Amino acid sequence: MATSQPPLSTDRLQLLPAESAWARAVLDYQQRNREHFAQWEPTPGGMFFSEFFWSMRMRQREEDWREGRGATFLLMRDKEPGRVIGMITISNIVRGVFQACHVGYNLDKDCEGQGLMREALEAVVQFAFINLRLHRVQANYQPHNVRSAALLKRLGFHIEGHAKDYLFLDGAWRDHVLTSRINPDYDSKPLQA
Repeated sequence: MATSQPPLSTDRLQLLPAESAWARAVLDYQQRNREHFAQWEPTPGGMFFSEFFWSMRMRQREEDWREGRGATFLLMRDKEPGRVIGMITISNIVRGVFQACHVGYNLDKDCEGQGLMREALEAVVQFAFINLRLHRVQANYQPHNVRSAALLKRLGFHIEGHAKDYLFLDGAWRDHVLTSRINPDYDSKPLQA
């Protein structure tokens, strides 16, 4: 992959690559949304709410990009540069006969219901299809997460199944609905051995 992850933009947002220089802004974002994210995320460890933790996490995300494993974007509104309002992560990129990834996302509690995540997620899915040349993008959500269910449906993700006790989040194993979106323009020429 390219040495630097490219930024993306939409009508209202800048989607900037995760870099250690953004650690303080990401920490602020996580602190503002601590209660909001609790039911959807793993129980945070003791260092989670520290600038050191987020500096290291952003460095890991930079390495993921360099190694071809993933890409993380920090969402910022044009009118509020430097203030992180969301994150989207492409992870678990698998090449070969699969050509797929997972996408995860979260958004500031004060920004929900404005279409911002739909705007950003569409840009990231197109990036996965066009720039990363992936065939499939997968996204999973907890059955009671009606916002994510509606968002993914609007974005053209299709339900492929249900996974019992899929992830350990907020202190318990949680079921998930499994969805995916297929790249309609994927070049289906046979892979070279």
